[in-house]
Amino acid sequence: MAVYKRGYERYDGPLTSHTTRLLAMPRFAWARLMDQKLVVILLALSMLWPLLCGGFIYLANHLSLLQGFGGNDLGKMVEINGKFFLIFMNTQAVFSVLLAALTGPGLIAPDLANNALPLYFSRPLTRLDYVGARMAVLVGLLSMITWIPGLFLFIMQSSMAGGTWFAANWSLGVAIVGGFLLWIALLSMVALTCSAWVKWRIVAGALVLGFFFILAGVSQMVNSILRVEFGTLINPTRAMYIIWSAMLGVEVPSGPTPWECVSVLAALVVVLAMILERKLRPVEVIS
Repeated sequence: MAVYKRGYERYDGPLTSHTTRLLAMPRFAWARLMDQKLVVILLALSMLWPLLCGGFIYLANHLSLLQGFGGNDLGKMVEINGKFFLIFMNTQAVFSVLLAALTGPGLIAPDLANNALPLYFSRPLTRLDYVGARMAVLVGLLSMITWIPGLFLFIMQSSMAGGTWFAANWSLGVAIVGGFLLWIALLSMVALTCSAWVKWRIVAGALVLGFFFILAGVSQMVNSILRVEFGTLINPTRAMYIIWSAMLGVEVPSGPTPWECVSVLAALVVVLAMILERKLRPVEVIS
């Protein structure tokens, strides 16, 4: 049969689910990121601190091994409590910022630089689907070095210390997971917005780091010049530290209250979402 006699026929084969279609982008993005040596090296380095914390938990529950080194006196120093997990979370937060700055810019910036958004949005994908698929990449990577090892440490401590410790400290596990998820949401929005705002990956990565370091410096200047403490709200890392301290039952530093920090960070996420929505348009009409 001649080609010109073949009319257009709609595809009648099996269709994949909406979730399966959305997971296609993260699947290929994860494979591409795992081929980058710097990403793999940073992931490996970020696992060293959880391993050391795991060893610390083991020694804290086996003080008899330290009898010859003053184990009785070390009992108070190696207590596993909210302060211990706060230190763990702060350390992993640093690695998560570096990982987001390294991987985040490559998620949206290449699509904008190569005008690929019309190709994506010509499929049954909305902007929310696109952002959700890109964010899933960061959420998956950052979860590997944040709440997953943190929850493992909490389970390890609970199994060694017994049910009494778990009954008295179960809220620590909730705080670890919930606190890290809040941090991942903020960090993912910052990385995606910087990637959409700047089309060059290197510049976008520097912008992610600058976002946290510059705001930290500005907040310190505001507090010093005006002799106030509300400038801490400008610093996302310090605000998150206050929130984590309250969630873990640790003494909250002086300054803004945890609820004030939550309100400011929520407003920041909304602003970042508005900027991201403005940049992710397949066609921009200029009047």
